[in-house]
Amino acid sequence: MYKPFTLLITVMAFAFITAACSTTQKEAENKNTAWDDIKEKGKIVVATSGTLYPTSYHDTESGKDKLTGYEVEVIREAAKRLDLDVEFKEMGFDGMLTAIGSGQVDAAANDITMTDDRKKKFLFTTPYKYSYGTAIVRKKDLSGIHTLKDLKGKKAAGAATTVYMDIARQYGAEEVIYDNATNEQYLKDVANGRTDVILNDYYLQKLALAAMPDLDLTIHPDLKYYPHQQGMIIKKDSTELKKQFDQAIKDMLKDGTIKKISKTFFGDADVSKKQDIDFADVDQNK
Repeated sequence: MYKPFTLLITVMAFAFITAACSTTQKEAENKNTAWDDIKEKGKIVVATSGTLYPTSYHDTESGKDKLTGYEVEVIREAAKRLDLDVEFKEMGFDGMLTAIGSGQVDAAANDITMTDDRKKKFLFTTPYKYSYGTAIVRKKDLSGIHTLKDLKGKKAAGAATTVYMDIARQYGAEEVIYDNATNEQYLKDVANGRTDVILNDYYLQKLALAAMPDLDLTIHPDLKYYPHQQGMIIKKDSTELKKQFDQAIKDMLKDGTIKKISKTFFGDADVSKKQDIDFADVDQNK
């Protein structure tokens, strides 16, 4: 049988635990989500490079040096529909995911491929771009590359943490790492032999070459690999933020807004649709 004193201590301890649990529950209920904070500020901060034509670049022709591009304008329009301003923070690709994790930015939009590995660590919005990988090589000899296996020993240019550099490593290429370099620098280095190949997105490569037609470069006619899709990437626990942007993007896909933006930056191409192409196998998805 409990003594009165022992019973009193037991009752008090139980009451303390109950109160603590109740306080913790209330704190959890009152804690703002990422979406709450963004709505309160009226602004979302998004990382982008500002050097990746035509997805994120500076339009200097108008004399205003305006940041624009396919993804920049998709995100601006989605944010507008959510009554938000957008602050773009320009940085190298290799720092974008770290910046999301540290809270320096709320999201990133820079032709970031949805991979299985990234999906484990982050959330992606509804995709607004579908593409596949190609290779820029020297026109005169295709840089000595005929299949992906011929990448072994070749100098592949790119950022360290991209899917394309992962593929280059897989096939034994020598990495030449750039930090937020311009398309012009990438292309000239292949043309003059400093590097041999650039593995990247088909649409980006097509337009990059069109902008510099005097270089002896081409998109490899036989290398089509790694079909993929892109969307805005955000923190893993920002589920309400994802939900809000998902709906805005779905509405933009349905009403033709994204198709219109695509044709502004990619000519006749509607990058919001999947392609029906036979692709070479790539044995990874990083």
